[in-house]
Order: sequence, then C-alpha cells, then structure tokens
Amino acid sequence: MSPIDYIVLFGTLLGIAFYGMWRTRESGGLNSYLRGDDSIRWGTIGLSVMATQASAITFLSTPGQAYEDGMGFVQNYFGMPFAIIIICLFFIPIYRRLKVYTAYEYLGQRFDAKTRYLGATLFLVQRGLAAGITIYAPAIIVSTLLGWNLDLTIVLIGALVIAYTVSGGTKAVSITQRYQMGIILIGMVVAFVMILQNLPGDVSVGEAVAVAGKLGKLEAVSFSFDLDQRYTFWSGLFGGLFLSLSYFGTDQSQVQRYLAGTSLTASRIGLLFNAVVKIPMQFFILFVGVMVFVFYIFEKPPVIFNQTLLDQVMETEQAEELSVLVSEYEEVARNRAMAAKSLAIALRNEDPAAIEAARSVALEWEAQSLAKRQDTKELVLTALPDAEVKDSDYVFISFILKYLPHGVIGLLVAVIFAAAMSSTASELNALGSTTMVDFYRRLVHDEGSDAHYVRVSRILTTAWGVIAVGFALYANLVENLIEAVNILGSIFYGGILGIFLVAFFLKRVKGSAVFTAAIISQIAVLTMFYTLEISYLWYNLIGCFTVISLALLLQVTVFRSWEEAER
Repeated sequence: MSPIDYIVLFGTLLGIAFYGMWRTRESGGLNSYLRGDDSIRWGTIGLSVMATQASAITFLSTPGQAYEDGMGFVQNYFGMPFAIIIICLFFIPIYRRLKVYTAYEYLGQRFDAKTRYLGATLFLVQRGLAAGITIYAPAIIVSTLLGWNLDLTIVLIGALVIAYTVSGGTKAVSITQRYQMGIILIGMVVAFVMILQNLPGDVSVGEAVAVAGKLGKLEAVSFSFDLDQRYTFWSGLFGGLFLSLSYFGTDQSQVQRYLAGTSLTASRIGLLFNAVVKIPMQFFILFVGVMVFVFYIFEKPPVIFNQTLLDQVMETEQAEELSVLVSEYEEVARNRAMAAKSLAIALRNEDPAAIEAARSVALEWEAQSLAKRQDTKELVLTALPDAEVKDSDYVFISFILKYLPHGVIGLLVAVIFAAAMSSTASELNALGSTTMVDFYRRLVHDEGSDAHYVRVSRILTTAWGVIAVGFALYANLVENLIEAVNILGSIFYGGILGIFLVAFFLKRVKGSAVFTAAIISQIAVLTMFYTLEISYLWYNLIGCFTVISLALLLQVTVFRSWEEAER
C-alpha cells in the first residue's frame, strides 16, 4: 500500500471512531447508555442492524465463497424476510412493552431465574467466541498480505472498537455504524466497477456474465432434498428461517439495535428495512465474487492466493517440486483463458453448437485448474503440516491489493476494518449489557444508582473487549470464515429460539420444563454436529423443535406431577 492508501485507511477509521466518541460525550443515564435515545431514528436502526450482521467476514469471505462455489450461498438468507416479519409482529411489541434492557430479562419474567441465566449464558458463550472471530478474521488476512504484525493488527482493531463502544454505549455504536455501513456500500460498488474495468477489452460485461453462467457460477438456487448438500432452497428457507428468528429475535447484539430509538414503529421499520435489503445486498456481494472469478479466467490467477504460504514452501526441500507445479498451473491457466475467450466468441455469435463445444472445453480446463490447485495445496501441507491451505478468504483482498489503484486500495481495506469494527462494537455492547443486567445487577449489586450501573457496564464492556482480543490472538483460521460464524451460531441458536418460542406461545409450560428441555436439546445438537454430516442450517430447526417438543412433554409428565405434589 502507498502513503495515500494509509491516509485514506487511518483517516476513515479514526474519523468514524472519534466522531462516535464526540457525538456521545454526554451519554446520559443508564437507559440512554443501554438503549439509546430519541435521536435514533428508523434509518439509523436499519443500518445498525445491517452493520451488526455484515462483519468483515462478509466482505472477505463471501466473494471468495462465490469464487469457489458460485451464487448458491445466497440461499442461506431465503428464510430471513419471513423471520423478520414474525419478529416485528410478536417479538418487538413484547420487548418494548416490558421495557427490558436485554431479551433474557423477559425469560426471567416469563419463566424463572435459572432459565434467564441459561439463555444469557448461551448468548455470552456463542457471541463471546464470535466476537473474537470477527476481530481475528480481517486481522489474519490483512496482516498476512500487507506484512503487518498480526498481534498488533488485532490489538489496533480491538482498541479502536473498545474506545468508542465504552465511551458512548448503544448510541455510539448505532451512530458509528451508520457511517461505517455507508463506507462499506460505497467501497463494494467501487470494487465492482473496477472489476468490470479490468475485464479484457474484447470481452463485454454481458459476455463475461454469460461465461460465468455457462461455467456454473450463477446457479443460485438448488431444489435438492439431499440433507448433505450444504446450501439448498429448502435448507435456506426452513433452516435459514429458524437461524434468522434466533439471531434477530433473541441475540442481544441485534435486539439491542432495534430496541434503541423512538418507538415501536421505528423499531419495526428499521428491522423491516433489512428484510427488503439484505438478500439483494448479499446477492450483489456474491456477484462481485463471481466477477472476480471471471476476471481471473482471463488474467492468470495465483495457484494459491495466500502468497505467504508459497514463499514459506520455497524455503523447504519441496521448493523445486513447487516450482514445477506452478509452471504446470500457469500453462493450464493459459489454456483455460483461451477456452474462455472461445466461449465468449461463441456466445457473441449465438451459435448453440459452438457454445456447447466451447463450454465443454472450458469446463475441462477449469477442472484441470482445480486439480493443479489441489496438488499444490497437498504439497504445501507436506512442507508445512500445520498450514491452512483453504484460501477462499484471500481471493478478494488479493485482487484489491494487486489490481486496484492506490487510494481505492486504502478505501477497500478501510471497508474491511470498518465492517470488523461495526460488528464487534455491537457484540461488545451486547455482551457488556447482558453481563451487567442479567448477572451483575441481579446477583451482585441490585440497588445501585444509574451512574454506578453505567460505570459497571463500561468496565464489563472493556473486559469483554479484552477477552475477544485475547481469543483473537490465539485463534486459528478455520474453513471459510463466514461459514465458521454461521456454523457456530447454528449450534446454539436453535435451542435459544426454542426457549423464546415456548415463552411467547406456550403459556402452560413453566420454567423447569423448558430449562431441562433446553439442556437436553443443546447436548443433542452438539452430539449430532460431531457425529453427522448434514447441512449446519438444519441444526437451527432441530434444536428449536427439540426444545419445544421436550418442554411440552416434560410439562405434562414429570413437572406436572412435581407441581401437583407441591400443591
């Protein structure tokens, strides 16, 4: 990166952080600190909800996901609009009527203390781990490609987020996320335009898109009933519905976003904004990844996008073998590019026979390209047994650093860090609030002043920030990062959602029954996760229905007799 890139990068990040601290320098009492105030309108709520979900992992991993597997990941979000409508109809009115600070306060009012603690604990475990991943994800990739010290990069992100989150609470998070989301959207549009400008001059945008379609990258929907297939219309509609219900309806990092502000209507409109915008935004980000794939068809791609690994292998006894593989891959890439050009010409001429023949040749060279990449990854593992060779998270940032002009590079790296900061800020804000409201105020000190609880909230938010940074410092890169976060959520979210659905709709079920059902459900989901090979989205549905069915069964059997005995 050039000096202008660093000016754009740090100017953007520091400007947003200091603006958030300045705007919230007079934060008011506990209600203002935890829930915001009347200055937070539906537009800010909507962007804040979106920014909380759209972490740096979204903008690093999603294009790489599309580069490797095409548009199918968009199915993950098909159930989300329906979930948001349900939340607007049932969840939000209850939360606002009871004037709770956290979603888990409601569980305490509806059931009992142990169920409240269970819901809050499951949230703290899941979101505490996720906070570390959202810091680690951009840090490991950007530091690797830019040559920055990883630990210092992690600490830089964590320190900036902790500073303005602790300073202004929910209002600071919401205000800064509004501008972070603006920077993110502008940056992604700029990246897309630059990709189109970097396509070969003799290949039109329409032809490039058509080539991607013929190579299978635009197949966004699969109606397969195969449970082993990770993304299908059905897993996205039903599993995604329950994932979104739990995430938007029971995860305090989201609940705290839309409970901020002026009214029930503002909360609903802000959340509905995401129901309308999220799928098109996710589709666009995936499409950016597909266009990066098309670009690399015509422009020789690296055999592995994490160049640091190749440099390390060149220092081992496998160096000569690596050089041979790289040369062979480059020859395959040249033939693949020529086949893609032939396919583009056939598409231009609208000759069905020529199109099919050119497509077959292009697919053959694509298969050979993938085979050479796999051979190279296996060689890397031979030389470096502990290396992480899955490199989809490096695809988009590698393109940015190599092919985009200076200034734009700084802007897009700022996009990645801004996304990391916005998502992490929401998580830390929610973790601190939940710990204070559901544990400290109830178990440690229940008669403090507002000023005391605000001070404790700041201390606890700082503590969670330090924990998240500590986890990030010792984390290891796993799979595709956006999948890793969704997998982590799916393991816990189904059970949490089941507790809340019982609370909302099954009034006869009491706390002991739902508490026991939730414990059994969580154990069952963890066991299934480690023993079965099914799409992780289904665990949301499985966990939820296990809690509901077991809670009903236990209430009319075991705990019914207990209640009768107590009478």
